[in-house]
Amino acid sequence: MALDIRLKKVNKIYREGDVVSGLVIIQTKGELQHQGVSLVMEGIVSLQLSSKSVGLFEAFYNSLKPINLLNYNVEVAKPGKFPSGKTEIPFELPLRPKAGKSLYETYHGVFVSIQYCIRVEIKRSLLNKDLQKQCEFIVENKDQEEKCKLKPVNFTIAPDTLTNVKDKQHIPRFKVKGRLDSSCLQITKPLTGELMVEYCDAPIKSIEIQLVRVETCGCAEGFAKDATEIQNIQIGDGDVCRGMMIPIYMIFPRLFTCPSLSTNNFKIDFEINIVLVFHDDHLVTENFPLKLTRF
Repeated sequence: MALDIRLKKVNKIYREGDVVSGLVIIQTKGELQHQGVSLVMEGIVSLQLSSKSVGLFEAFYNSLKPINLLNYNVEVAKPGKFPSGKTEIPFELPLRPKAGKSLYETYHGVFVSIQYCIRVEIKRSLLNKDLQKQCEFIVENKDQEEKCKLKPVNFTIAPDTLTNVKDKQHIPRFKVKGRLDSSCLQITKPLTGELMVEYCDAPIKSIEIQLVRVETCGCAEGFAKDATEIQNIQIGDGDVCRGMMIPIYMIFPRLFTCPSLSTNNFKIDFEINIVLVFHDDHLVTENFPLKLTRF
């Protein structure tokens, strides 16, 4: 026997106020006795602490309970029998949050995860195992308060601009100049810009652009903030030519990024690092905060 959920929208992308509709498909080789079929649609924010933060604040554990954004539980078939062959059960559910809640965009993170799913369960007699199937769908929002305004960023990376360096005497002489076309970006459009190595005494091994998620969990008593890498793109390989412009181009991956978000219990921010790796594997990094929007 096979159990499946087929949504009407092929791309599975919905917005608040939409109707999530589809079919529960049951395929059997013979008659199937059952005790009812239930369908659950839910949206949950899952929070967890990194290993370095566990035990620091007892108050965290109360604020790290899953946050339920929406929950529907309906019976789509009463107890009975499914005939041999294919049975299709249609369903329609409105995509609306619970009272006092908001629907955040789908996001798959490390310490924060926002997921929406439909789960179907066929209940069977005591001697038979219940059958379950789950299907995730994507929620996007376009009702943000302000539109994204271009904020160009010009930067210079040199030994004098570096922070968190104790001994700058052992850093080779170098200077990298460039610009990001904007630090406020539409999530559907790429991060663009350019950079140029004006001079560098040491041979260069690689120039990379690293996209980082910064997830903050906690409450008024304290917050745990953790930065983790999403993706790393090499834009220069080897000892690149001096004085030549190198383009910066990065597309934001779906699901692993979302519009920048701040709530009482968690925050999701994004940054990029421009990383210059020297031939001896020493590296210097310059960090730039980003604001992502759906507009």
